[in-house]
Amino acid sequence: MADRRLQVFHAVAKHLSFTKAAEALFMTQPAVTFQIKQLEEHFNARLFDRGHGQIELTQAGRLVYDYTERILGLSNELEARMKDMTGQLAGPLLVGASMTIAEYLLPQVLGEFSARYPGIVPRLAVGNSEQVQAQVAEHTLDLGFVESDSVLPSLVSEVACEDELVVVCTPSHPLAVRESVVPALLSQHAYISREPGSGTREVSDNYLMKNGIAPDSLQAAMELGSPEALKGVVATGRGFAIMSRATVIKETRLGLLVGRPLSPRLVRSLSVVYSKQTFYSKRLGTFIGFAKARLAALQSQDAPSASAGRRA
Repeated sequence: MADRRLQVFHAVAKHLSFTKAAEALFMTQPAVTFQIKQLEEHFNARLFDRGHGQIELTQAGRLVYDYTERILGLSNELEARMKDMTGQLAGPLLVGASMTIAEYLLPQVLGEFSARYPGIVPRLAVGNSEQVQAQVAEHTLDLGFVESDSVLPSLVSEVACEDELVVVCTPSHPLAVRESVVPALLSQHAYISREPGSGTREVSDNYLMKNGIAPDSLQAAMELGSPEALKGVVATGRGFAIMSRATVIKETRLGLLVGRPLSPRLVRSLSVVYSKQTFYSKRLGTFIGFAKARLAALQSQDAPSASAGRRA
């Protein structure tokens, strides 16, 4: 309901970048530039100072930004409250998710949810945990599912389910013969990791440091930006990776890869996040409750036996 120009301005002001704002809004950069130009013409004032490849808010821009924050927040709340008042469970729901969750866990949840609540139309945006949190904080997403241990202070975080990270390698790899893998063994082999900003990378690094292993002491062979890319390289025998067990269920069943638990086990919480400023509408609450219940059920279906991985 809010003026689209204000939404675009808000994103540019948050990122201080036309390019990053365009990516966050799923727009082209020329379209973003055009919207800002229109807003500047409307107010007859320059909102950004541009120079040396950087931009910053002018005094007028800072004033517009303060009001834009309030306008967008009130607009979103008005929409949600009116739908709640009229009993509607309908409308778009902008959902973000980290790659692991989006590719391997959420599709079934979204399908089941749409069948039960056909009036609500989820739209899924995929990025790493850092990107998803930023977009939820900017109100370009209603909520997000992330893997990260750290959450922005402007967001509410609720545990959605638990997920185990395991050592993934080929059946012929030296680590494949072990029932579980102690962290000290990892430095003896080539390591294929996710990129900085990934929730999986953050959780893995924290686990290693907690167990006395400096992440930069591992034989880092490659950094990759998606679980599928990680599996593809690991399948060549180039090294091992630390990945969510949920991402390799198919490959382990086919005997293409093996997943060995770490010792001690590395179990993280997958969380759903939303802005503290967001009105907790019936539509939002219904989806969060449904997703948490289904994610927990799906993860428990493929949980390993309690006795697995006791010996290193």
